[in-house]
Amino acid sequence: MKVLVADDDFGSRLVAKAAVEQSGHECIVAADGSSAWELYRQHRPQVVVTDLMMPGLNGLELCRAIRSAEEDSYTYLVLVTSKDSREDVVAGMQAGADDYVAKPLDPFALHTRLLVAQRVTSLHTDLARYRAALAEQARTDPLTKLHNRLKLSEDLEQLHHASARYGTDYSLAICDVDNFKRYNDLYGHQAGDLALQSVAASLAAQGRESDGIYRFGGEEFLFLLPGQTVSGAEARLARALEAVRDLGIAHSGNPSGTLTLSAGLSAFVPDHRVSSERLLKEADMALYTAKSAGRNRVEVAPEVRQHTRS
Repeated sequence: MKVLVADDDFGSRLVAKAAVEQSGHECIVAADGSSAWELYRQHRPQVVVTDLMMPGLNGLELCRAIRSAEEDSYTYLVLVTSKDSREDVVAGMQAGADDYVAKPLDPFALHTRLLVAQRVTSLHTDLARYRAALAEQARTDPLTKLHNRLKLSEDLEQLHHASARYGTDYSLAICDVDNFKRYNDLYGHQAGDLALQSVAASLAAQGRESDGIYRFGGEEFLFLLPGQTVSGAEARLARALEAVRDLGIAHSGNPSGTLTLSAGLSAFVPDHRVSSERLLKEADMALYTAKSAGRNRVEVAPEVRQHTRS
């Protein structure tokens, strides 16, 4: 573990540093609370051993600052004080400390605290990893492994807010597999699932890392294209539709004889700074137009067609 020792007394720092290193851990030291806070922010140690009374931030203030700054990580805090009264102990625990030791510091006492700290921080690391995995699972479509509608709602809100604030463009498109119900009727739902997985993999392989691709529902996919103009997004979607055609998935119920996509596109561009809900409706209506016009094509919402630019 990485351990930060904060103490304004030189001798106490030496004793604590030696005890930490003899326990097999890396040690960094600070001579006051303010420098300890800066070192904490820089190194993010797993354990902080802090004196109660120090210049700058005292031990209680340092504990509170660390607890406020924590996100997914957990720091084990040990308060060291020559005032081993009950009031000081309670104040330390209320400030966020996990344990305390009294001065003069006993290396064995600190060693035992570090053993506990290692177990506790390891458990918190495992919990953070599990929480992250569950959060990712909750935002991932199990069939296609693309992001799902929950993740879409989060990303769209963030992108729309940033674009509105800074005056940047983004495009949004809804894609739909052509005649997919007929595909399932002809080849079975298992084949339909495999086809959706192939389409999803093809779409995910296209474009920039900043592009967002989501399973919108059933055989529908949605593209979020940050910083993309209407004409740029239209070209991006044309490439995506071509890539799906190039998969060559046989579909005798489709006029082309292979699986194809249709797409409807809208955009947040100058003179069309509308809500994200409005953009979704426009993209959906443009998709309907693409279907009515014969499928296997990209249609741009008329509200934004006039803003097409390179």
